[in-house]
Order: sequence, then structure tokens, then C-alpha cells
Amino acid sequence: MTQANNAELRATDHAPERKRTTTLGIRHLHVALLFTCIAASYTLRVNLSVAIVAMIDKDSANPDFEDFAWNEQTQSLVLSSFFWGYILTQIPAGQIAEKKGAKIILLASMLVGAIIAIITPICTSLGGWEGMCALRVISGMCQGVVYPSVHTLLSKWIPAAERGPLGTYCYVGAEFGTVIMLALSGVIASSFMGWPSIFYFSGAVSLLWSVAWWWLGSNNPDENRWISDGEKDYILASMSTNTEDDRNEKSAMKLSTPWLPILTSIPFFALTLTQAAQMWGYWTLMTKTPAYMKNILKFELKENALLSALPYLAKLVMSFVLSVLAQFLQRRQLFSLNFSRKFFNSIGQWIPAVLLIGFSYVSHENAEVAVSLLTIAVGINAAPYLGYQVNHIDLAPNYAGTLMGITNGVANIFSIVAPLIVGFIVTDETNPDQWRIIFFIAAAVYFIGNLMFVIFGRVTTQPWNDPKGNKSPGEISSVNDYGSQNETAVKM
Repeated sequence: MTQANNAELRATDHAPERKRTTTLGIRHLHVALLFTCIAASYTLRVNLSVAIVAMIDKDSANPDFEDFAWNEQTQSLVLSSFFWGYILTQIPAGQIAEKKGAKIILLASMLVGAIIAIITPICTSLGGWEGMCALRVISGMCQGVVYPSVHTLLSKWIPAAERGPLGTYCYVGAEFGTVIMLALSGVIASSFMGWPSIFYFSGAVSLLWSVAWWWLGSNNPDENRWISDGEKDYILASMSTNTEDDRNEKSAMKLSTPWLPILTSIPFFALTLTQAAQMWGYWTLMTKTPAYMKNILKFELKENALLSALPYLAKLVMSFVLSVLAQFLQRRQLFSLNFSRKFFNSIGQWIPAVLLIGFSYVSHENAEVAVSLLTIAVGINAAPYLGYQVNHIDLAPNYAGTLMGITNGVANIFSIVAPLIVGFIVTDETNPDQWRIIFFIAAAVYFIGNLMFVIFGRVTTQPWNDPKGNKSPGEISSVNDYGSQNETAVKM
């Protein structure tokens, strides 16, 4: 193994002499809670993406419920309005989570989001698409809290050596929540409960999660009343600062955010670009796949919902498969951490780019081929969970929430733009050539975003992470070290 490999391994496990606990513990309970949090939050996000098909087409669902004559442009406006609020709370949420603790702000966001979902049907009936947009903006503001808070909690609860797999298990909640909503929504909308029950279901799930989180969740191991001394020592020993005095000092300092170093960091800029590319591709598919499958591939609503869920079920399964593979490679020390992050990110964005182009050329006569291509594309897109998704914590664990807030805020501007571009380009929903342009754009964004991460991304802890100026193992010492540190190393 090369010296670069050894340096990166030391950088990801600051206390190798501390024996790793292999049994399930309180940190695993928190991973489960965060998994279900993200799953519940995604039922709140995607409920409209599937409900809107029934809301505008009385014949495809229960005709006893009100429908709305919204054209493609209005639908795109309504679908994108979630992200108007979503980007507003990203950075403030990261700051609050880091300085005040993530438990309460996460609880409040999920509670309010649940209430918004429950009142959506009546408010839409009274206020039309304008009322729906207003609710989606508020819902987006609530959901904007989730990822910065989760990232902050992961930085407090997950030892560095376990960050990749446990972080992946946490974030696959997005696919789980998506699968549940897409699989059930068509059946629910066509039942006696009608399309409003899609919103009631997602709201109820989030209310139940909020109760569990209030009772079981904690900001960090120091505050948890159930954690064993052994597990607590193991978690804290893996952090760059592991003494109680140092933790208290950092708390007293309130971690004044080094804005200029963050915003001028080349690795952080590369991370932001690849996350933006991910959001463009993901939300193009998420918000428009049901409409594409209905108008081009000729699926009815019940069949549409189930088949729309299939790619995200594949992504859920692949998340666990790839996580196990990453653990195997890490234990065998076959790859450096730097190579591993970029390898998984590349297969997760470049392979879907190619497959989306092929997907766009398949007609409804070969719909099974189209579904297969889409399923593989979305399934392999789980790989970035082991790439950019935890890179914020690699770069600066003390500011993981703020970094996620910045990148997620910027990335979700693309989530606003992507559906709007669909509405601008797709003026005829039955024209496959117009839809093909959309998939070509998504493929190009995937390719460019990952290319920047491969060239400029890094995994070493940045010097501005420590407010005291003390460097952790593996940190680069200056901007001049950027090109020489942490070069890709692979054990052949």
C-alpha cells in the first residue's frame, strides 16, 4: 500500500487504537431514526408528483373527487414551487443545527410539514393552483431543514471509519419514502379515499416519526441517557477533537463560521457542482417521470405508479449492495478514500447519463426496454451516496451542516429550474422529440458535474475546520498543498 493510502486511512479514523464496537448501539438507533426521517420527508416531497396526475385527470382516478384543469406550464410551476422555499432555509438550518443542536429544529420542521400535507386538499380546493403553490413553498421551507440537520447529527454520531456505510443507510431513506409513495399512490387515488388521501398518508407518517424522534433522539452522545460508556468513548475518540474540555471549548466558541475559506475552497466548489448535477438529474426524473410514462409510454395511473416506483426500489437495493461493496474494499484496503469517493460518484452519474440518452429513444412499443433502462439508471445512481454525499463531513466535520446547507441550497436552485425547463420545452406532452431534449440536458449536466468532482474533489479535512487552528491527521496545510496532497492511489 502506498503512503497516500496510509495517510488517507489515518485521516478517516483518528483513533485507530480504539477498538471498534461491532454490536448494535445507540448510534445505530439514530441512523434508523434518520433513515425514517428522510423517508417520511420524501413522502412529503413526492406526494404531489404522483397526486397531480390524478388531480388533473378525472378519468384516471376516482371521479368523485375534484379535478383541476392545469396545463403543463402550470403543473411545472406548482411542482417547482416546493424548491422556492426549500433553498431559503438550508444555510440558516445548518447554522442553527451546529450552534443550538439539530434535534428541536428537525422535530419542528417535520411537524409543520405534516400539518401542511394534511391541509393541502382543502386549501387547494379553496385556493386553486395559487393556494397549492403557497403551501408547497412553506413545505419546502420545512424540508430545507432536514438535510443540514441530518448531516450535523451524522457528524456527531457516526465514527469516521463508519461514515460511508452508515451515512448511506441513513440517506437511502429517500428511496424508501419515494418507493412507498409511488407504489401506493395510484391505488390510493383510485380508491374510495381519492387523491386527497395521498396527502393525508404522508402527513400521518411524519406525525408518527415526530413522536418517535422527540422520545428517542439526541443531539450528540453526551446528551443521550441510554448510551453505554464504551460506545460513547468509541464515537468521541474517532472525532478530531475527543476530550471533554475541547468539546466544551468549541461549544463556548459557538464555532464562528469561516465563510471566506469555505466559499473560496476549490474542493468545496467541486462538491457543490456535482451535487447540483445530481439534483438536476434526480428531480427531472422525480417530478416528470409519471407524466412521461403516461403520455409517451402509455401507462395507466395504477400501472404508472407501480412502474414509476420500480427504479427507486432498484436504487434502494443498490444502495445496500454498493455499501457492502465499499466496506469490503475498505477492509481490503484496495482503494484510497479519495479514489473510492470519485469511483462511486462516477459510476453513479456517468452511467445514468449514457442510459438516459438510450431511454429517450425507446418508443411505447418497447416500453419494457424503456422501464429497464430507467430502472438501471436510477438504481446505479445510488452510488453517489458513497461519493459526494458524505464529502461535506470529509472536508469539515465541524461545519458539516453549514456545508450541506450551502451545497443543497445551490443544488436545489437546479431543482427549481429543471421542471420549469421541462414546461418550457415540452409544449406537446405527446411529442417524444421534445422529451428527448430534456433527457439529453440531464445527461450533459450529470457528465460535467461529476467531471469537476473527479478533477478537483478532495477528501482531506480542510485547515479551516478547526477553530483553534489545530490540524487533524490528513489535513492539507495550505492552498499550495492542494495539488500535492491526497493524490489518487490504488493498490493493484
